[in-house]
Amino acid sequence: MVVPFETIEEILKLCKQAALINEADPLRQGSLLDFDYDGIAEVMITGDLHGNRRNYSAIKRIAALSSNPTRYLILQEAFHGGPLNSWNEGCMSHGLLEEIIRFKVEFPSQVHFLLGNHEISEMTEFPIRKGDKMLNLQFRLGMQYRYGPATDLVREAYFSFLRSCSLAARTPGGVFVSHSIPAKVDSHGFDASIFEREIDMGDLLENRPAFDLVWGRDYRNANAEAFARLVGATVLINGHEPCQEGYAVPNRWQVILDCCGEEARYVLLPTKERLDQAAVVERIRRVN
Repeated sequence: MVVPFETIEEILKLCKQAALINEADPLRQGSLLDFDYDGIAEVMITGDLHGNRRNYSAIKRIAALSSNPTRYLILQEAFHGGPLNSWNEGCMSHGLLEEIIRFKVEFPSQVHFLLGNHEISEMTEFPIRKGDKMLNLQFRLGMQYRYGPATDLVREAYFSFLRSCSLAARTPGGVFVSHSIPAKVDSHGFDASIFEREIDMGDLLENRPAFDLVWGRDYRNANAEAFARLVGATVLINGHEPCQEGYAVPNRWQVILDCCGEEARYVLLPTKERLDQAAVVERIRRVN
């Protein structure tokens, strides 16, 4: 059922507000969030949500941002997953992005959403298929079910917010957070200047830096070490990979978090403390 136009107007306004907040964020340096700031004591890092509103609600409750003004929260990967509507089997995960945008407006300095491959796939119309389902088509059907003739208007409002989001975040303690890391950094290198400037739509296309960053699945230790040294990190925290136990440690540098299943995990880290991989893993907790 198509929502009233007043609801659509509210969403358009929220997307614009959230984008402006991102663009004016003092933590932002190019496409990177630098948490080296006296007002940040800790950061709560989460993994892919993929439309899981139950886990998202639990994350909000655990974060308790109103009671913890020096705690910051990193979220990622809202699109493609969760319930389908009964009318056209459309994916309704766009509603989770709207909830995150509202949360961003409510806590403008504390809530941060990092770009992932599923959001970029919608922005660039790069097809993603799982099994016999085309996720982009299901997503469009879900939006049409809710927004009817205003679908394209709302999609563009989403994209204006997503274009304002960062690719990565780092703490002064050496933790570097991004959706994934590129492949073959040890042999082919990577243009890390992408983090020093604002990204444009060209960066999101296949075989371009932002695309390579969020789509990479090269978990060799040599690759992770090369990327960590390139960005000056002691630990890399990523999403992107499904984890049966809610997290994974594929090499000596990376920690992968997954928040879309029953075993969803998050980690709460002090921003100033120098941490190694073992110290991060010790702090991983279940979302419940």
